[in-house]
Amino acid sequence: MERIELTAGTIEYEDTGGDGPVLVLLHGMMMDATLWDAVVADLAADHRCLVPTLPLGAHRLPVRPDADLSLPGVARLVAEFVDRLGLGGATVVGNDTGGALVQLLMGDRAERIGRAVLVSCEAFDNFPPGLTGRTLVAAGKLPPALFGLFLQQMRLRVLRRLPVAFGRLTKRGDAATARWTAPARQLSGVRRDAVRMLRAAAADTRLLLAAAERLPYFRKPVLVVWAGEDRVMPPEHGRRLARLLPDARLVEVEDSHTLVPLDRPAELARVLREFTHAPAPSASRTPPSGPAGPVGRPGA
Repeated sequence: MERIELTAGTIEYEDTGGDGPVLVLLHGMMMDATLWDAVVADLAADHRCLVPTLPLGAHRLPVRPDADLSLPGVARLVAEFVDRLGLGGATVVGNDTGGALVQLLMGDRAERIGRAVLVSCEAFDNFPPGLTGRTLVAAGKLPPALFGLFLQQMRLRVLRRLPVAFGRLTKRGDAATARWTAPARQLSGVRRDAVRMLRAAAADTRLLLAAAERLPYFRKPVLVVWAGEDRVMPPEHGRRLARLLPDARLVEVEDSHTLVPLDRPAELARVLREFTHAPAPSASRTPPSGPAGPVGRPGA
């Protein structure tokens, strides 16, 4: 893993290098860059893949105590990452809460994105998402030490597979989910960051409804990839996003839960490769006139 110093602190990231189309791949809460390992292994032959581990609870390097860990704050951190590495025009891909971050970037920092990909993610009023998300946000109300005790239970596979944990997020990715809770279990600074991030999320549950109002202004190509069996992110939300965006294509993936990069990495890599190598078409629908509003802080 490489490291970059940003305003929030030090961020670890993977960079495969290469001269192909550039992909920036974003993960969700209580996850890290390894969400994308199998997809990156497939795409690295003809793409440059950059995968940051964001301060969303499974990172290994605590960020600064005053870092803004609200979703808009983390979206600004992604924009800073893109700027510092000269990645303007990249295809930005997000799964789970990573897709929520992509939506925020599409609304306020569209100039940094060449294309966008939303993979089974929070949208509209589904935040926090389902029983899994509500349980996690509720746990974030605990003091950091007690939150760490809550995560200790995730060492047991039978508990990780419950619907309140990772059971409805992935069919096949238990090995990854077992790793993701380790940093917050073991490092007090990461526990502190995770609790602050979850409390910020709880403070503005209507954030993505506001973000959705700005999506029709995003005129660049978008790929919406949704798990057909998703019980956390409703498949209808994928269809709704595809209808809302002026230049979007919808692909529904079978035999997968929310974390498509874990459950169907080869299929996801295939549709991503097809998307990045296709010529950019002009938007087939005209979005409403008027500027998009800024991505604000919680409560703004």
